[in-house]
Amino acid sequence: MKDALFQPIKLGKLELKNRIVMPPMTRSRATQPGNCANDMMAAYYAQRASAGLIVAEGTQISPLGQGYAWTPGIYSEEQIAGWKKVTDAVHAKQGTIFAQLWHVGRVTHPDNTGGEQPISSSALKAQNVKVFVDNGQQEPGFVDVVEPREMSKQDIQEVIEQYRQAALNAIEAGFDGVELHAANGYLINQFIDSEANNRTDEYGGSIENRLRFLAQVVAAMTDAIGADRVGVRLAPFTSLNGTVDKTPVETYTAAAALLNKLNVVYLHIAEVDWDDAPETPIEFKQAIRQAYQGTIIYAGRYDSDKAAQAINDGLADMIGFGRPFIANPDLPNRIKHDYPLATHDPATLFGGAEQGLVDYPEYQV
Repeated sequence: MKDALFQPIKLGKLELKNRIVMPPMTRSRATQPGNCANDMMAAYYAQRASAGLIVAEGTQISPLGQGYAWTPGIYSEEQIAGWKKVTDAVHAKQGTIFAQLWHVGRVTHPDNTGGEQPISSSALKAQNVKVFVDNGQQEPGFVDVVEPREMSKQDIQEVIEQYRQAALNAIEAGFDGVELHAANGYLINQFIDSEANNRTDEYGGSIENRLRFLAQVVAAMTDAIGADRVGVRLAPFTSLNGTVDKTPVETYTAAAALLNKLNVVYLHIAEVDWDDAPETPIEFKQAIRQAYQGTIIYAGRYDSDKAAQAINDGLADMIGFGRPFIANPDLPNRIKHDYPLATHDPATLFGGAEQGLVDYPEYQV
């Protein structure tokens, strides 16, 4: 049964050794000042290079794209050099790693954006959403997000260009490709989901209009580095960070068809993963498979049996295991041999140093 997870797979021009994905997880350990990836992060990702594919933590494409304290960026020369340490370390272990390109839009606070007011599809504040800011201590301080300003046409063009440049920077930093973060309530999701977008121009209203920004960003990135090196992450049913869509099945089936036309190399779907969350409808997964012909990755609440089943059923090609990768650097080996999984310490997820990042051991037989 589990054999399905250990079949090789082609991703664009890349040959991946298995179908286990380490999905992007924010850990907030970038070097300050400058928000640069560092040696500690390089060690963390290299420890997990046995994944078929690593998608590195979200990395902001501009200072205004930053939502939380201590997250890495990919817009300065120093940041590119920092990420080069990470990609070199992963490649030395024969791993494959994509960068996740991130703009949080309204999910931030001026303390994280150099005092600037955040931007979004619309001047709508995300309700009941907090972000953490650097309060001068190791413990992050949580504050409410603020009301953003609606992006002008010029803002939209500038952000598209920032995504294009970030894709080029990622390749310069040695990444094998990039994943566009269009999920979890961040900027692109704020255009897609109907309840976060009240624009009346060509970027608002109909599903086609709300997908326009996504389409333009993807086109700019694929034009810059090739469609075979660009994946996209979507979150159709989550209400994370206050974005909700009235007709998610219709909206996200249309998004999948659009991304098929744009020929991106994979579609990565984040399923709702809190404990009593509803399952993603099987009819939706079948509709996505029909609409999009590339590699499909699902992530959220999978164990090895459920993951293998999804691949055998033809609904997924690869499966992301998020939290299990934190405490199990050798997760593929543990899955393969049915070794027990360690559990992570939630207190060390965000911020701090090596503890809770690189000190989880491999399984000793």
